[in-house]
Amino acid sequence: MSATALSPTATGLPVPPAPGRAVTGLAIRQIRRTGPIVAVLAAGMTALVAATYARVMADPAAAGSLAALAGNPAIRTLFGTPAGLDTAGGFTVWRVGTVTAVLLAAWSILATTRITRGEEDAGRWDVLLSGRIALRHTVVRHLAVVMLVPAATGCGITGVLLGAGTPLTGALVHGIGTGLLGLFFAAVAAFTAQVFATRAPATGSAVAVLGVSLLARMIGDGITELGWLRWLSPFGLLALSGPYVQDRAVPLLVLLAAVAVVAVAVPAAAGRREVRGGLIAAASGRRARLRLLGSVELFAIRRTLRPLTGWVLGVGAYFLLIGVTTVSVTEFLADNPVLANEAARAGFAGLGSVAGFVATLFAILAMPAGGFAAVRMAAFVSAETDRRMSLLAAAPVSRTRLLGVDLAATAAAAAVLVTVAGLATWAGVAAIGGDLPLVAALHGVWNILPIVLLSVGAAAFATGWAPGWVGVAGGLPATGGFLLLVIADSVAAPQWLRELSPFAHLAPVPLTGPDWAATAVMLGLAALLAGGGVAGYRRRDLRS
Repeated sequence: MSATALSPTATGLPVPPAPGRAVTGLAIRQIRRTGPIVAVLAAGMTALVAATYARVMADPAAAGSLAALAGNPAIRTLFGTPAGLDTAGGFTVWRVGTVTAVLLAAWSILATTRITRGEEDAGRWDVLLSGRIALRHTVVRHLAVVMLVPAATGCGITGVLLGAGTPLTGALVHGIGTGLLGLFFAAVAAFTAQVFATRAPATGSAVAVLGVSLLARMIGDGITELGWLRWLSPFGLLALSGPYVQDRAVPLLVLLAAVAVVAVAVPAAAGRREVRGGLIAAASGRRARLRLLGSVELFAIRRTLRPLTGWVLGVGAYFLLIGVTTVSVTEFLADNPVLANEAARAGFAGLGSVAGFVATLFAILAMPAGGFAAVRMAAFVSAETDRRMSLLAAAPVSRTRLLGVDLAATAAAAAVLVTVAGLATWAGVAAIGGDLPLVAALHGVWNILPIVLLSVGAAAFATGWAPGWVGVAGGLPATGGFLLLVIADSVAAPQWLRELSPFAHLAPVPLTGPDWAATAVMLGLAALLAGGGVAGYRRRDLRS
């Protein structure tokens, strides 16, 4: 019998996809949930702010107050140089452009290292790479799939800005710039995944590039003499493009060239290393590190310390900067009551005082702190899936203790994170002679802990019942709750919908005292979610 007669086509069986197409399909499958969420979220925030422009500018005094923003160095440092605020497009870019850019950059980094170096470390590429497709081709196809999300996000932002009636050129400049920034950080993450032999340093290095880039933009915007630093930062290049004002193509071409250079370096680096290896070889022959291995509790602390250190450095540096600029910002808002009143209508009252301003920033702190909790619980599930928990689970350790100590370590680490943010803010305010007592700063950051613990509880519940959704579930109380509050206030949604957000029940501490009743309800709900998660974890099989 001939080979032709036995082919899938001849027998009527489905023809398997070519190896390259199969790898591409695998990569798409791995980001099919989070990728569309990020694209829709970025476009949705842009559309929401663009839609509120007419209401903001209804007050004739608003235009003059917004124009005064450009003269305040602290405002430029924190939020970027205001430009084109007399247009809906320029106002939208200033209000939400940096937020969507950071969101897209962070997702691009985490998604790229997860589906490339993370999958390779777990051994799931061993069989894949034993076939007809080379390592560098596999890496390139995964990177190309991740890059589809920034490209789609840029198109979505352009579309909603055009739908809001803004000029075509400005919409294209901002949309293309945001998309290019996401492409750059995806390429950077893919490159670091080839340089380092494990996922943690690859992700950390790419995140460090993001942090340094954002810091360079902030310094360049805040200090005129150092404005040239913006040419060295993708965020700075995005700002230099000047959507709706200058509409400059040169900064975007520079950013495109940077994307091309890093993207070309990725397959070149992948072709020069071994599977499960990196251009920088992992240390060998290192002495055993036996600290914090004496019990399950100590092991949970050990796994948490290194990522906590990175988060503390990043969040602490940002809130130190917040503290240093607080007095300048509050004085500016006190001299511009129109902006202060507009902020009060949006739910941010008291911004003209130091206590009111830091209370607002402390509420926003709940998002990165809740994100940290979600990431740590996702790491617990990942260790289980990668079989790194198999021996520990086989030991005489109950499931309740195994998950419980990780929950306790995550909650304690989140408390440390917010406490450091409070100390950094107090130090920054004190350094410039502002009035913010240390106790008030600590009370302000501790006030958001119920929301953070809600994130821990939601992540724990997903760990027990829906392990594949731990990251999303853990982010809902903090990030999802904040977005719900902002959207509800912007579109005048019914009060009951607004009150679904935990932020609607968060008192502005230290401007006022805490809402103890709401705190008790959130803590009780967090405990119920955590208990339900532990119960589900005891009943289900381990993932593998």
